[in-house]
Amino acid sequence: MRNTKSTILENVEIAPGIYSMMIETEGSRFSHPGQFAMVQVPEKFLRRPISVCRFDGDRYTLVYRVVGDGTRIMSRMESGDELDVLTGLGNGYDVGVLPQDVYIIGGGIGIPPMLGLVRALTMEGKSCKVILGYNSEKEIFLLDQFRDLCDDVTVMTADGSSGKKGFVTDAFDVADVACACGPLAMLNALDPKVKDGFFSLEARMGCGFGACMGCSVKTVDGSRRVCKEGPVFRKDELLWDQLV
Repeated sequence: MRNTKSTILENVEIAPGIYSMMIETEGSRFSHPGQFAMVQVPEKFLRRPISVCRFDGDRYTLVYRVVGDGTRIMSRMESGDELDVLTGLGNGYDVGVLPQDVYIIGGGIGIPPMLGLVRALTMEGKSCKVILGYNSEKEIFLLDQFRDLCDDVTVMTADGSSGKKGFVTDAFDVADVACACGPLAMLNALDPKVKDGFFSLEARMGCGFGACMGCSVKTVDGSRRVCKEGPVFRKDELLWDQLV
């Protein structure tokens, strides 16, 4: 973890209410896809946790949805503005333990960190099947970037306006190994269709580095902090009756 001043290089709307913010900082300390940052928003007390979409040296990209005052303030920031950011948080996905062929599944604002994972898998010479879930065609974002990295990308939309109609669970029968990120309801529905793998949880956070215990969840190994032991958990660790 590092608390440092960061400079915004770009902050653009890539879909209705979805923004991509590229930031530069010295030594961001991101090492695994699926890690996140805690952004200090002006005039707001609590930081906002946002997963890293991709990172490369001193630059990294955060993709976020405007859902309240904090993210609305972020959406108005411009190139050259400075931010106070805690970087390199969470455990992320360990590409080294994943097999040669793996399903990568993202839904909604859980899609951005999966782009970083696909990029890391590609760099390791591993292949993947990507499934992306959106509500409708107008909400699709990052699709071209996924297709640049992977030849096997399936798009699911709830209303059938693009790709195939349905949810990510409708795109396959059974997956031996899958990595997924999205709403809890999506992950819960995926659980019986995935034999093994890793799921990334979304949670409200206070500190972002394990001190406040505010994001703790029950697992088979007891209470675990989403910000510290997570946000990526082996799927068989999770107790769904305690989560949804």
